[in-house]
Amino acid sequence: QVQVEESGGGLVQAGGSLRLSCTASGLTADDYAVGWFRQAPGKEREGVACIRWSGGSAYYADSVKGRFTMSRDNAKNTLYLQMNSLKPEDTAMYYCAAGRTRDGPYDYCVGYWTDNYWGSGTQVTVSS
Repeated sequence: QVQVEESGGGLVQAGGSLRLSCTASGLTADDYAVGWFRQAPGKEREGVACIRWSGGSAYYADSVKGRFTMSRDNAKNTLYLQMNSLKPEDTAMYYCAAGRTRDGPYDYCVGYWTDNYWGSGTQVTVSS
């Protein structure tokens, strides 16, 4: 059974940093991708950063490229999202997810998956 759970959100001033963590379990097949998604009130969900669980290059949305960095600790089955130079427009609920896809990380980030599993979300609020 696949489970993902994120943590690490909070309130930060513009220009500050936060690190989100996501613990994933049950990713036993070789066709999983994992990633971070966010959704602000009244806006569509956005795939922020995604990567295949087996490794390879990560995809970052243009809105966060150069400011956010995704990393992983394979021994702990944990995915991280380091968020620097935060802006008020980064305020959203952030979700970690794992899904089955034969496509690349960009395709996963924009919604091409089967059997996707979501964490419960963690709120990130950036004050101006």
